[in-house]
Amino acid sequence: MSRIVQEKIEVPDGVEVRVEGKRVEVSGKKGKLTREFDLPGLKIKADGRTIIGEISSLRRKDKAALGTFKAHIMNMVKGVTEGFVYKLRVVYSHFPITVKVEGKHVTIHNFLGERSPRVAEIVGDVAVEVNGDEIIVRGINKEDVGQTAFNIEQATYVRHRDRRIFQDGCYIVERS
Repeated sequence: MSRIVQEKIEVPDGVEVRVEGKRVEVSGKKGKLTREFDLPGLKIKADGRTIIGEISSLRRKDKAALGTFKAHIMNMVKGVTEGFVYKLRVVYSHFPITVKVEGKHVTIHNFLGERSPRVAEIVGDVAVEVNGDEIIVRGINKEDVGQTAFNIEQATYVRHRDRRIFQDGCYIVERS
C-alpha cells in the first residue's frame, strides 16, 4: 500500500519561486539562489504562494528526505530575504595575529609566531570583513557562509600543543 506524504511551504511576500522539474529557484531582495534536489521519488510543485514537496513512500528514509527538502527551501527563503551572518573573534595571548582578506582567501599572519601565513578559502558568493579583532562573514547561502566561517576557524586550529594553554585562534562566536 502506497500513500503520498506531503510537505507544504508557504512563501512570504517579496519572494519569487520557480520550479522546473527537480530544480528550485528562489529570488528575493538580497539575491537569487538555485538548487537541484536529486532525491529519489521526490516530486516538487509550485502552487501560487506555496511549494509542495511530495513523496509516495512511507519509509522513514524518504520521510527524512522530505524534511530535509523543506529545511533547504526554508533556508533559501530566509537567505534571500534576511541573509546569514556569522561573527568570529580573533583571540591571541602569545603573538598578535593579523587577518587580511585577499581575493577568495583569508590569510592569517603571525599565528603562534609562524613565518608562513595560514590560508582559509572563501566559498561561493560570500563577503568577509575584518574589523580589528572581529571577522564578519555575510551571504545569502547558509551552507557557503557556514563553510567559510568554519574554514577560517579550522585554519587556526592548534596542533601538537596543549590546547588549554595555547588558546590562540579565530572562533565562531555568533550566528544569525
